[in-house]
Amino acid sequence: MIGTRAGGMTNPPLRIGCNVSTAGQSRYPYHVNVVDTAGGATGVGQVGATLGVEEEFHLLDPDTGDLVPAARRVLLRDPTDAGPELQRSTVETASGVHTGLADLRRDLLARRRELADAAASLGLAVASVGTVPASGTRRSRVFPDRRYEWLAAEYRQLVDEQQVCACQVHVRVDDRDLAVRITRRIRGWLPALLAMSASSPFFQGEDTGYASYRTVVVSRWPTVGPPPDFACAADYDRTVATLIRSGVISDAGMIYFDARLSAHYPTVEIRVADACPAVDDAVLIAALARALVVTAARADAATADRAPGAGPPESPQVLARAATWRAARSGLDGQLLDPYAIRAVPAGQVVHALLDHVRPVLEERGEWAQVTPLAEALLARGPSARRQRAAFDQGSSPVEVVAGLAAETTAG
Repeated sequence: MIGTRAGGMTNPPLRIGCNVSTAGQSRYPYHVNVVDTAGGATGVGQVGATLGVEEEFHLLDPDTGDLVPAARRVLLRDPTDAGPELQRSTVETASGVHTGLADLRRDLLARRRELADAAASLGLAVASVGTVPASGTRRSRVFPDRRYEWLAAEYRQLVDEQQVCACQVHVRVDDRDLAVRITRRIRGWLPALLAMSASSPFFQGEDTGYASYRTVVVSRWPTVGPPPDFACAADYDRTVATLIRSGVISDAGMIYFDARLSAHYPTVEIRVADACPAVDDAVLIAALARALVVTAARADAATADRAPGAGPPESPQVLARAATWRAARSGLDGQLLDPYAIRAVPAGQVVHALLDHVRPVLEERGEWAQVTPLAEALLARGPSARRQRAAFDQGSSPVEVVAGLAAETTAG
């Protein structure tokens, strides 16, 4: 979508091995029979019928604000199915598969509180936030796992500084060719989601000047950034296979595009957002992510049988990366790049344009009345990065800021 309006798009060049038909029925290589909130198995459903959210959390010493490598001990006490992450000072939860936002919110909040209780039993706190001031200040061993140990040996300093947390949204899309086209249609809006979630202004004990320094930290990995102009699922899979054969990555799970095809689930996974201290912000990001995916699928269907020029948009990676950098730098406190005109406009203007873009889907789902107050509240108070800086400016210590983030993580 970046760089052109629908009427000016050009078809991507056909790639050898791609199914030219836009109605292809390619499926995910790993079939997963997901379960809905009522406990029944779901079949092949409509695009966006279900969604889920993965949230990452820092484990912290509440007295010092330092990161604590206690993932194994916390996970032994957590009653949910929380799991380890790369660093021993980080854990991850995964929501159930949901159809509605209210159920998703209850699920996320319950998992946050159960994880916090498990950590508190060990004298620790948890915070769902992109970084804390102590991020990157002290080298930590990775969680004991062969894959993580390979990453540490291969990527060295990148792994040492990977003390950051994200929020990832999975939106159901069964057709992988369609999923590839969706990632291209939504990527122009992904910087807005990043700006709205920005929660990582501090790193190595300093104010970085960025709203999302987590984005800068992860940008050094070889497969990070806006989703490329893949022509189809076969094109995507060939690229992943080539990367694995090259030894640069070990598996498909190391594809870290801002929006990717999940290697394990029939979903488009949107990975651009920082972890959100406020559960309502996580729900807002999830709702907008799903609405973007559904809107893109409808646009794809509407142009499927039209003349050349109606295919998924192409854009130079440099422009897409520039839009992401702008969002990481300023969050909602400056300007973002308009995804059509590629010019700087006030961040709030882009957020409202995003809401207008997905409004038909939100209204049909009965979610417009839920989403708009959340978005307006976020615009009014600002993302977490703004609030963290304001707390420091008002004299709060790093420990007090961390305590506030931990309290916000479990607030309902």
